This record gives sequence, structure tokens and C-alpha cells, in this order.
Amino acid sequence: MEALQFQCPMMVNRTISCAFPSRKSKQNFGVSNAQFLFFFLNRSSPRPVSFKIEANNSNFTITYLIESCGLAPEAATSVSQKVQLHSRERPDSVLTLLREHGLSKSQISNIVRKRPSLLLANPKEILLPKLEFFHSIGISRSDLARILAADPTVLTRSLEKQIIPSYHFLKSVLLSDEKVASALKRTSWIFLEDHSKKLLPNLSVLRATGVPESCLALLLAHFPEALIQKNDQFVKTVEEIKEMGFDPTKSTFVLAIHVMAGNRSIYNRCYEVYQRWGWSEDEILMSFRKHPNCMLLSEDKITKAMDFLVNKMGWPSGMIARCPVVLFFSLEKRIKPRCSVVQALRLKGLIKKTLSLSTVLLPDKKRFVEKYVAKYENQVPELWSVYEMKVDFRSVI
Repeated sequence: MEALQFQCPMMVNRTISCAFPSRKSKQNFGVSNAQFLFFFLNRSSPRPVSFKIEANNSNFTITYLIESCGLAPEAATSVSQKVQLHSRERPDSVLTLLREHGLSKSQISNIVRKRPSLLLANPKEILLPKLEFFHSIGISRSDLARILAADPTVLTRSLEKQIIPSYHFLKSVLLSDEKVASALKRTSWIFLEDHSKKLLPNLSVLRATGVPESCLALLLAHFPEALIQKNDQFVKTVEEIKEMGFDPTKSTFVLAIHVMAGNRSIYNRCYEVYQRWGWSEDEILMSFRKHPNCMLLSEDKITKAMDFLVNKMGWPSGMIARCPVVLFFSLEKRIKPRCSVVQALRLKGLIKKTLSLSTVLLPDKKRFVEKYVAKYENQVPELWSVYEMKVDFRSVI
């Protein structure tokens, strides 16, 4: 017998020692030594690894992860270090349960890759009750599938000791299952945290500051990540927001906390962009107080809107600081069509040249159309086409 050692890309940290018939042997195995070695040595892998066939079930685990769970070979190799499968029965039943609850193949792959131990969980006694609980509080199958694919950790926690107590705590603040569901869709960590260590102390700080329960519910339901700061840092954030002149009784107070608590780098970047467009410190602070989320916009969105409103329409940059909500509007679907109508009416001498930014962009669609399109369509037949961006406003001349 000839003892051969070689590397195989399918296994990690294993040593192979396989005996093959010698050339003189008359035994017929149906595959030559060269063919056997060619099969293994010609399977490409960025990191060749070795294994011992008779010592473990890694080859079965990796094959199952690839064929049944949809993992790529390299991912399957990595995951096989965290879980060992000895038969198909249990993992098959887990995958069946997940499919029955609306999870797609890619979503199941994400769950297995992130929490492979779930393949060994009892589907009826451990997993099913948790899925049914989340459905019972109003989480749809599609939403729950997205939540679990993003972070399946919640399925590894105790239903009685962690998930249900977390639900009761959140319900006591949010008051409705709909808002609890909204918070869960934002981030599943709220069902994983020890609420006595972070959420409760930080909520107490806000209550002591005078923030009403409705605003606490707004923050917890839509921006729960803002409440995960350590209490001492959270207190500093709250004090900073107060010093900026925010009113604790208004919803803008908690929206500002959302901005400053977890998005400081984005805030600083927006600050610099607005400065480049000529806004003073007072104008930036004024804009932040009016619409806190203006400090979370992308540099590209700010720049394109400011360029059009200032350079194309001629509105002063400071005027936009006094009405920052316009920066959230779609440039192509709202700003340009309305401004084109205004430009056309100016060319025809039908309106004055100094319409304010808020007059043009703030009204809802129905009101704008009635006031600036339908009203003048007999005098300017092309106006609807201008509004729909089918023709240039200069064509009305």
C-alpha cells in the first residue's frame, strides 16, 4: 500500500493520510491513484487546506451547507468550523420550517451563515413558538423574514426569559403592537438588550428633562438606536441639544438626539457642506432646529439641490436655510417641474419674479397645479407639458 498526503480545498485544518493500492496490487478500485489525486488537487480554492477523512463529518457538513443551504464553498468551509452536522433530519426540518414561514433561499442562506447553530435547534419546540409569537404581535411574514435575514440572533434567545419580557417593556412605552413592530423592524437588538442597563436609564433622563411620552414613543419606535449610548454619554448629548435651543416638549428634540447620538460624523460632514454654500453658524443651527434630519442628508443631494435653487433659480442661499425642508424634495419630480412652470410664467409676464421658495415648493401637488398650472393653461397651452418636463420652459416664448 502507498500512503499519500495531499491538500484539499474543501476542508480546513485537517491532515489526510490515505492508503492506496500499490502499483503491483491486483485489487481493482475502479479509480486510479492519479485520477483520485487529480480530482482533489484540481479543485481550485484561494486557500488550500488539508483534512483527515476518517476523523470527522466535515465533508458531509460542507456538502450540506452548499447544496441545501445555498452557501458558497468558502463560506460553507468557514461555517463548518462552527457547526457539525451528522445527518440531514434535523437541519432539513429547520429549513422546511423557515420556508413554510416565507423565507426565501437567500434569506435562509443569510441566517445559516450568521447563526449556523440554528440548524440544530428543535424546529417545533424552539423555533416555531418564537415565529408564532412575532406573528401574534403583528409582524407580517415578509417583515419577519427580512428582520431574521438581517440578524437572526433573536431566534437564539429564550422566548420566556428574553423575548416576551422585552416585548412587555417596549409595549409599556410604545403602547401598541404596531409601534413595537415598527421598532423591531428598525433593529432587532431591542429584543436582545438588558433594558435595565441602557434603555431604562436613558428614558428616565428624557422624562426628567420634560420630554413627553409621545416623543419618547417616537424615538423608541423609529430611532431606537439613539438610546443605546452609555448613560453618561447620553446625558451629555441631551445637555448639548438643550444648549442648542431645542424645546424638550417638541418632537424636534428627540429627532435632534437621533442625529447627534449615533450620526455625529454625518452631522459634521453636512455642517461643512452648508458652510461651503455660504451658511453662517447661526443659519446652520436655525436650519437644524427647524428640521433636524437636514443634518443627515448626503453631500450629493445637498449639492445638487443647492446648485439648482441658487445658481439656476437665483434664490439666495440663506433663504434655503430658513426653509430646509425643501432639501428633502425630489429634484427631478418636484423641484425642477415646479420651477420650470414658474420660469415659464415669468417669461410670459403672468407672475412676479420674486416668488418665495416656500410659495413654490411647499404646497401639495393639487394646490400647486390649481394655482400655477390649471389657472394659466388657457393663456399658456404648453404649460402642462412644461410641468410634466416634456418640453423646456423656454418653448413658451
